[in-house]
Amino acid sequence: MAEPATLTVVVGAQWGDEGKGKITDYFAGDSDYVVRFQGGNNAGHTVIVDGEVYKLHHIPSGVLYPHPISVIGNGVVVNPKGLIEEIESLRAKGVEPNLKVSDRAHAIMPYHIVMDECLTSHQGELAAGSTKRGIAPVYADKAYRHGIRLGDLLEPAIFEEKLQRAYKFNKEVVTQAFGGNFDLAFDDIYTDYLKYGETLQKYICDTQLELFEAYRDGKSFLFEGAQGVSLDLDHGLYPHTTSSNTVAGQMSVGTGIGLNGGRRVIGVAKAYVSRVGISPFPTEMNDDEADYLRERGQEYGTTTGRPRRVGYLDLIQLRQAVRVNGLTEIALTKIDILSGLDELTVCTAYDITGEEVREMPGSLGKMRQAKPLSVTLPGWDELTDSDVEQLCGGGYDNLPDTMKKYIAFIEEEVDCPITIISLGPQRHQTILR
Repeated sequence: MAEPATLTVVVGAQWGDEGKGKITDYFAGDSDYVVRFQGGNNAGHTVIVDGEVYKLHHIPSGVLYPHPISVIGNGVVVNPKGLIEEIESLRAKGVEPNLKVSDRAHAIMPYHIVMDECLTSHQGELAAGSTKRGIAPVYADKAYRHGIRLGDLLEPAIFEEKLQRAYKFNKEVVTQAFGGNFDLAFDDIYTDYLKYGETLQKYICDTQLELFEAYRDGKSFLFEGAQGVSLDLDHGLYPHTTSSNTVAGQMSVGTGIGLNGGRRVIGVAKAYVSRVGISPFPTEMNDDEADYLRERGQEYGTTTGRPRRVGYLDLIQLRQAVRVNGLTEIALTKIDILSGLDELTVCTAYDITGEEVREMPGSLGKMRQAKPLSVTLPGWDELTDSDVEQLCGGGYDNLPDTMKKYIAFIEEEVDCPITIISLGPQRHQTILR
């Protein structure tokens, strides 16, 4: 009998942009499969290996190792043209993707991007800060049951039949409901997407069956989430969320395997907080300290290049991430960015109309009124590149005492161990406890 499969899930514990790409890359080399299970190319992971920068939007970070099979699961929505460009960019850097893509994954169509523009304008202050990649409309079409799946691109007659319905629906919504322009030709979409299907055919398959058989054979899995808990469609700060479920439980839905064994669930959290998009942000900074962190941490969106909003660490958000995801541990990233600050502010609760609240409310109205209740912890000296290398070589015990106290304070407040500390973007700049 095969040994039990090893299951590790990496998810975002904040607003996304926590450094999941690096943490996934760090563990991917020991995995047989690295699997993406939700979201689309609205997400982006930046991975730096030997000084080479890789920006990934569809493909799991494990693609940078030769051994693991990278899988894009059925819960992901795929822009076929964008995926092809991503594959070609990896090949240009000498990486041949060992990739499989679910035939059940839904395709982002050109009219979804047009619809995204209309929706964002319509939603105004309730908008989510969309990347305008068509993500909400493609998930909506999936729920309407006239979505186009990647497997459809391999069957011209089926694709044409489905496209006729979806094209007509989206055109009428854009032009009649929103009064927008719709200059997309049916024949162009049909022809272009059949070509995309031909190019991607070697990768498209029944990934559910592949993963099930690998699980049965005792293989090791690393599941890679996109975005973060506060952007989850059900558990995040709705409606300022993404259009998919970002929590660890989506792993089973987004891959098609009911994995009921013991799981290692790693929540990735920055030592501070950032986000792109509109929503209440109780710990947001709007001063020189925010500019300092933004520039030092290079807080600009991987996908859009937009400057991120920056704030100090919010433990209410992190408590929810621990609870909702069933986190077994936390990977704390970008703690090096806080170096050189005399004091560090940490939010431990919200004041909402005079009431102290320690868990994330579901009410948008309450979140708009939330004021942070914070404590101040001592910082540590500036770390040079040489200091970082020395600390990484020496392990956890060699970290500055005030940094270890910062880590211990977080652990105690959220009741979850911090087992991975990232001191820089490079793969080796990581300490395991």
